[in-house]
Amino acid sequence: MTDCVEYNLDLLNFNSLEQSFFQTSKDDPTCGFAFDASTFAGHAYPQGQVVDGLAKDLAMRLRLGSHLAMYIRHELEDKKGYTATVGISTNKLLSKLVGNLNKPRGQTTLLPPYVGSDDSNVTNFIDGHDLGKIPGIGFKMAQKLREHVLQRPPDFAFGLVEGGTKEKVTVRDVRLQPDLNPERLEKILSGPGAPHGIGFKVWCLLHGIDDTEVGVARPVPRQISIEDSYVRLDTLPEVIRELTSLSRSLLTRMRVDLLISDDDEPPQNATEQTVVVSQKRWLAHPKTIRLSTRPKAPLNSDGSRARTFKRISHSSSLPQFVFNTVDSVPSLAEKLVQECLLSMFRRLHPEKQGWNLSLINIAVTNMAEAAGDTKTAKGRNISNMFRRQEDVLKDFRVVESEEDSIEEENEVPTPYTKDEDRTSEKWTDDYDNGEEELDAESDVGGAEVCGVCGAQMPGFALSAHARFHDLGSEES
Repeated sequence: MTDCVEYNLDLLNFNSLEQSFFQTSKDDPTCGFAFDASTFAGHAYPQGQVVDGLAKDLAMRLRLGSHLAMYIRHELEDKKGYTATVGISTNKLLSKLVGNLNKPRGQTTLLPPYVGSDDSNVTNFIDGHDLGKIPGIGFKMAQKLREHVLQRPPDFAFGLVEGGTKEKVTVRDVRLQPDLNPERLEKILSGPGAPHGIGFKVWCLLHGIDDTEVGVARPVPRQISIEDSYVRLDTLPEVIRELTSLSRSLLTRMRVDLLISDDDEPPQNATEQTVVVSQKRWLAHPKTIRLSTRPKAPLNSDGSRARTFKRISHSSSLPQFVFNTVDSVPSLAEKLVQECLLSMFRRLHPEKQGWNLSLINIAVTNMAEAAGDTKTAKGRNISNMFRRQEDVLKDFRVVESEEDSIEEENEVPTPYTKDEDRTSEKWTDDYDNGEEELDAESDVGGAEVCGVCGAQMPGFALSAHARFHDLGSEES
């Protein structure tokens, strides 16, 4: 995206920004779309702000990015049927956060100025976010920061399952702590499993700084996971019902993410319901299925219950029948529960009753990519290889022209004669009657005839042949 924006920035006519053209291909100047480069596409934060001064150059880049985002969103919705929400800024952190402002089917651009004072748009925008909403700051880190600001453990909201807190601690609350700096954050957040330099990383996130590069999307996901949380789940029939529901969602997600058409291109205007699943192939085959649960802690003597977020898990080999694309998802889900997940659940909870679950998670992992054209694929797709064979080999195939064919049809081969070289193009084995003839003109040294026995031989061998006769006469 950065290269695309940079390229089109040099093409702008600043005397006529309203009639600009965004070129999406360097090789084809007609490939692209018209747009108004004097305004931002979609929403902007803050609304109605006029950009001037040194921020004009950044504002122009952001305008181009907003129009490119709008074009991609419309193409995605028109051709694929998917809606999207986009955030436009200078790094992944700010783009994710500002993209949450106008959901669904919206886009928002974070306007400059970005740096220069505590009143910059970046600071004002990120300061109002709760710590748990910042990408890169997980639940445990957020809890440690809340304890540092409040000087006590934060209170949990009553009745919540996922661990929300009553007391909101914002980025501004942490950033304005007088004794807080990267070194102090390192001491607060360090511990078992914490990466080195976590203090400096979190300090940057609190100030809207994120140097993480945008990575290339993986051909297949590392894992596919489905989970749900519950206020109370303590009977086996309820567990079976929830396992069946989660299994249906998991198998449906597997078919959406891991199945692809044989021609690698779904039909135009096709939806998930119209594509015949049996005509697709698997991009990858997960080898492992994992079942995770989160039991609630037992009640205390006073009737309260300690909050816990610890999960227990059990893994097993994924049954091969889940890759059957002929049977329906509900039937496969029931079979998966009865033949696999129930036994895994009993291993996690051998007691028949007395447990109470707040979460169940089912995941398929250990992806083994099938044959394909990607670098990480295991082998090549033979059906695709034969299907594309004509296009791949057309540049290497010898094709006779009509003129060459006519000349060959009119050409009549002639027998070999003494006046022609045996290695010439006119020589063919069809006219070889088995009798060797010496070509006096073509053989090295010319042909000579022995005066004693009349034998023909090259000239350079005649002297040796004469010595043969001399030795024979001396012996006689």
